[in-house]
Amino acid sequence: MYRERSARPAGAVVWTRTADGRPARVLPDGCTDLIWCDTGGAGELLVAGPDTVAHLARAPEGTRYTGLRFAPGTGPAVFGVPAHELRNLRVPLDALWPDAEVRRLADMLAGGDRPGRVLETAAVARLAGAPPADPVIGAVVAGLRGGAPVAAVADRVGLSARQLHRRALAAFGYGPKTLARVLRMNRALDAAREGRPFAEVAAATGYADQAHLAREVRALTGVPLGALTAVPGSGTGDATPGTGTGTGDAGHHRSAGPGDAGQHRSAGPGDATPD
Repeated sequence: MYRERSARPAGAVVWTRTADGRPARVLPDGCTDLIWCDTGGAGELLVAGPDTVAHLARAPEGTRYTGLRFAPGTGPAVFGVPAHELRNLRVPLDALWPDAEVRRLADMLAGGDRPGRVLETAAVARLAGAPPADPVIGAVVAGLRGGAPVAAVADRVGLSARQLHRRALAAFGYGPKTLARVLRMNRALDAAREGRPFAEVAAATGYADQAHLAREVRALTGVPLGALTAVPGSGTGDATPGTGTGTGDAGHHRSAGPGDAGQHRSAGPGDATPD
């Protein structure tokens, strides 16, 4: 079961999941996460960096996760390192923050019943002491999410292509072209999960045709588009229920799709919200 709610800082999401023992295909979405992993004994704080392709997460059945997912470009200020240093990685938080600070946070999480609130408070405190955010990041994300070409986005924020690439690496973990591919794929999956024909989805989200959409989805997720949009029990695709670090091999770009099949990290209708 995967659940989520909006959170602090702006654009963040708190999510929870309990592992069922099956691999979870987490799809790239340009985000970074601060994660509390509770195995019922000693807990662990982890950082999930920005992925360029799907990540298969494995955990014993019953492992409970609470995560704070940051909007693209926010995580580096919280973690204290450029995003490209975390690309395609899961690392212990104490590799980035002082040991004493991590131990205090872990003790608060282990001793409380609202881990999401604890993670939010810690992140907001870190941001309060961080240098000002790169002022162009919001406009870059908005432009690329809206489907604008990278060159047009660079012009819009007053940067050369080289400057934009360098600043995108620090903020997102990869260049603007990769971020644009990831965001476009997520838009396409959202549209496809509404039941729209794949050819219509491809045209609406900037792909040359349905074949182009299919190639991009498979390249970024490792599975066919149909597997990420199939309704469990329908007999179509290989999608199984999952979450933002979801369950099953259905691909999660960290929001639950129909029946939680293949996530890109946002809860489906009717899901309760976590702490």
